[in-house]
Amino acid sequence: MNDALAPKTTPNGLAVGSKAASTLKEKYGQVVLVLQGGGALGAYQVGVYQALHEAGIEPDWVIGTSIGAINGAMIAGNPVDARLDRLNAFWRRVEHSPVLAATSHLPPPFDAMLPNWATITTGVQGFFRPNPIAFLGLNVPLPADGAGYYSMQPLSETLEGLVDFSEINVGPTRLTVGAANVHNSALRYFDSRDMELSVKHVMASGALPPAFPAMRIDGELYWDGGVLSNTPVEAVFDDKPRRNSLVFAVHLWNPQGPEPQSMRQVMHRKKELQYSSRTLSHIRRQQQIHRLRQIIAELAARLPKSEQAEPEVREMASYGCVTRMHVVRLLAPMLKGDDHTKDIDFSSSGIQRRREADYEHARRVLEHEPWKVDFDPLEGFALHEAPSMAGAM
Repeated sequence: MNDALAPKTTPNGLAVGSKAASTLKEKYGQVVLVLQGGGALGAYQVGVYQALHEAGIEPDWVIGTSIGAINGAMIAGNPVDARLDRLNAFWRRVEHSPVLAATSHLPPPFDAMLPNWATITTGVQGFFRPNPIAFLGLNVPLPADGAGYYSMQPLSETLEGLVDFSEINVGPTRLTVGAANVHNSALRYFDSRDMELSVKHVMASGALPPAFPAMRIDGELYWDGGVLSNTPVEAVFDDKPRRNSLVFAVHLWNPQGPEPQSMRQVMHRKKELQYSSRTLSHIRRQQQIHRLRQIIAELAARLPKSEQAEPEVREMASYGCVTRMHVVRLLAPMLKGDDHTKDIDFSSSGIQRRREADYEHARRVLEHEPWKVDFDPLEGFALHEAPSMAGAM
């Protein structure tokens, strides 16, 4: 691991950070970490978690889709002092051999040519490998849970070795992973609070077609949750009962960008739009809904006590909510040379650059503490934008 990424401690050790984190949770409620899907871009999420970890802020709840579900399992499925080591171990396993770095001296995107070619032709160690039968033709019969160009069996073995699923199911950190039902197109969130999670649930969340086959769970087939919604922040807003929350939402795909001026840029921008999943519009709509809940609660409180006791009034008042939610939206920095292949860039240099970039980004956001700003109490929902460093590296 790069020395610049080694865990840092304060003169008084982690206890100081832990005390500050305890105060943070007392004031703002549960800490939620929301992780988008994005393949190799998941290295950004490791940088964000490291910044939180060094500040002594551990999530009470991790929600992930695809690579976000995999990183989330590493976090929720290990004790606090082992989480960063397990995340590091996973990303070391899936990075390509330095032997493939022959083009690393070239300017982006040519520096990733050999690693990306290796990803497509031979897969990624510890993650996925080619399924030769699928390459014989589009009409070759395949089992429903085996219809994919690559097998995810290596990922199953990796997760079993790095994640303690008993820790997920009985430990202090809740894990939720999103998957898409192949039969009825319903988005389902598998939640450790409500059921026992296994390696299959995490893999289902990352089974992006046509690369990977669907996973069968309880007789139903599931694909990557990103097929329907790549930003699972809605799980926080729809949770019952609702709780005061400080949400760190790590977005790997930028919803805003320049007009494309080449076919390469068209392909890149199209992918950004597709996987950013209308993130901002979803959050804005949730702001509106949450404001209405706050208004209902306020109006109900102003009614005479006698009317508040009426069954019909109690039922209407139940739609009110006085919880406070702060959402810190962390956009992954756009790096020089990024294009539509960035999510398959498992080169050691690509992984390191992305992790370093979001580590520094998240560390500055934590120092700034944007959630401390005042806002209208009737809102009940505050969105804090933490823009990326466009073209920083």
